[in-house]
Amino acid sequence: MSNAGLDSAYDVAAVRQDFPILDKPLPGGMPLVYLDNGATVQKPRSVIEKLVECYENYNANVHRGIHSLGDQVTTELEAAREKVRALLGADEVEEILFTSGTTMSINLVANAWGRKFLRAGDELLLNEMEHHANLVPWQQIAHERGAKLRFIPLTADGRLDLTALDDVLTDRTKLVAVTAMSNVLGTINPIGEIAARAHARGALVLVDAAQSVPHGLVNVNDPRVDFFAFSGHKVYGPTGIGVLYGRRKILEAMDPFLCGGNMIRRVRKESSDFAELPSKFEAGTIPIAQAIGLGAAIDYVQGLGFEAIAAHEHQLTARAFDQLQQIPGLQIVGPGLAHRGSIVSFTVEGVHPHDMAELLDRKGVAVRAGHHCTMPLHEWLGVTATTRASFALYNTHAEIDALCEAIQYARQVFRRK
Repeated sequence: MSNAGLDSAYDVAAVRQDFPILDKPLPGGMPLVYLDNGATVQKPRSVIEKLVECYENYNANVHRGIHSLGDQVTTELEAAREKVRALLGADEVEEILFTSGTTMSINLVANAWGRKFLRAGDELLLNEMEHHANLVPWQQIAHERGAKLRFIPLTADGRLDLTALDDVLTDRTKLVAVTAMSNVLGTINPIGEIAARAHARGALVLVDAAQSVPHGLVNVNDPRVDFFAFSGHKVYGPTGIGVLYGRRKILEAMDPFLCGGNMIRRVRKESSDFAELPSKFEAGTIPIAQAIGLGAAIDYVQGLGFEAIAAHEHQLTARAFDQLQQIPGLQIVGPGLAHRGSIVSFTVEGVHPHDMAELLDRKGVAVRAGHHCTMPLHEWLGVTATTRASFALYNTHAEIDALCEAIQYARQVFRRK
């Protein structure tokens, strides 16, 4: 890993050297301008090498083999779990569960907690900016258990309207599920205030941190939350690995979601006793190399420094915000910079977002277009789709300029038609 970011000035050129894919031209020879980081980020060489190291040197199953490879891979996996614990500020390493991603983490809570503790008439509090992964599981379990979904309204600029929170947060509310950062609007939600008010009503709090973890320091005890989910591939780790943090007392009270090997202590013909945390919720063979790779990714971002990363990404977002607003017919959705992370979604008059993304790709600029797994939010916005540019620690000011130039190119193409 480079030492970029350890000095007072953030050396993005040195950072980019850590990412092999950024040096590879696209099939047509054009350089890659990768601005689809909200979907997944590129991987530094140290993470790629860690995966290779695992498969080449100590590939075995964890917590099973009584041999040297099994011992080594188990040691590496549990070292990665400790890195996650330290990153999140969790009290105990047993509160860190490895899953396949944010979606699986939320589904685990919806099924293992919701199926056991929700009753008819109970309420779950959501909002319209949530990713489908933090909406559909709650729809399903609410229908099954006879619970009711309620929603925190949004302000005109796409923030949670906390002035209305007391109207929707009641003594019947059992859980508040909220994203820390919208994957479309970029809105950074005030988790501390929401958690404090929810806990005062006796409700639990689940945070979807898929978008927020890569961009800043996190601590599950400040503010205190009950569940916290994120995906490794969005924090420079491999795909196929995610994390669910849960408070020990709550996890111990929940029943397993998946059953099979590794999650049991004793199995009889008619019943079973479950293993202690975290094994109780890690049935079967978890993504071993991916979890170890996540540990390497945490090392990488912490080596750069979250404060330095956040400052760099804020500069990128501010530059994009300023330049995009000068393009005729372009409308940015979501709040201003004071309440926004490094995501900018927009529409351009006369150009469908899918066409925009295709034309940008001709210029080597990779963005995402569509409803971004947030159909209710786009219905609220009054559009079927948006174009999203999302920024990461390796993006440059020149790439923001390239984005804006490519948008102008797309506008010119459609003016000629």
